[in-house]
Amino acid sequence: MNLILASRPNVYTGSPLDRAAEKRDDDAWIQAALNHPATLFTPVWRSRNLMQGVEEGRPEAVFLTADAAAAVRMAGGPWAFLGLQGPVPVFCVDVSAADDPLPLLPAHMGTFTDLRAVAGVLANNDASVLAHARGLMHWRTRHRFCGACGAECAPRSAGHVMVCQSCGSQHFPRTDPAVIMLVTTGERALLGHSQRFPNATMYSTLAGFVEPGESLEEAVAREVFEESRVRVGSVYYHSSQPWPFPASIMLGFYAQALTEEITIDPTELRDARWFTRDQLRNHRDHGFSLPRADSIARRLIEDWIAAE
Repeated sequence: MNLILASRPNVYTGSPLDRAAEKRDDDAWIQAALNHPATLFTPVWRSRNLMQGVEEGRPEAVFLTADAAAAVRMAGGPWAFLGLQGPVPVFCVDVSAADDPLPLLPAHMGTFTDLRAVAGVLANNDASVLAHARGLMHWRTRHRFCGACGAECAPRSAGHVMVCQSCGSQHFPRTDPAVIMLVTTGERALLGHSQRFPNATMYSTLAGFVEPGESLEEAVAREVFEESRVRVGSVYYHSSQPWPFPASIMLGFYAQALTEEITIDPTELRDARWFTRDQLRNHRDHGFSLPRADSIARRLIEDWIAAE
């Protein structure tokens, strides 16, 4: 199997922020940064991010200054320090408790939009920061109580740790590793149509979550066999992509098929097929569609096509 390198960065990567983890436990620095007029805030409302220019097809992230974010912060939702953009601190704040968050903002500041709806159009710098904010606020709003004893937790480390107020357990942001792989044999690649796909014609790479005590390569082989009964041999890494929808990291691989007969797991797939490069290049002419342009699945497919 020939090594196929990533042709360009994946969407949601390439953050312009220095996460500056050493600042998180400096309470005096964090408090000063929260109140500094140059500090920027990105609000999150029910997993949606604040943007302008969406209807015009030119979406941009909206970052609020400390003054503009005053009402948002007074709403009392979770917040966290994201990092430094140059010398400027950047925070995220959740405003999901408000039925309508727009009155908390200065006029004409934009709308709250699903990040996935604009990915691929939104600049990667913006997309990566908004994805970071979305993922962190998803964790904060859903992990208010201790998984060990059930007592309430309090935030520490500028929103990056939740500490149980009863037993003292520390809880950290959760990221679930998932492998996603394009299985190939010669000039053909294996794609499946998942039971979960809303698009009735879409075929994509196989994928699944890594289990405890399992290497990434083992997870690739297991998931492919469970879903299609195809055995794979050589497995090699391509690239990764943060996928905070709600809390995953996608680890992309290519895998060499050792067998070709397909028997699908009907609980996971409606169909799976081998596709030639020509069919993938001209998928619309062949009556099927490929994954969305912002996905690592699409990148795996496109880079394999280009490596002919």
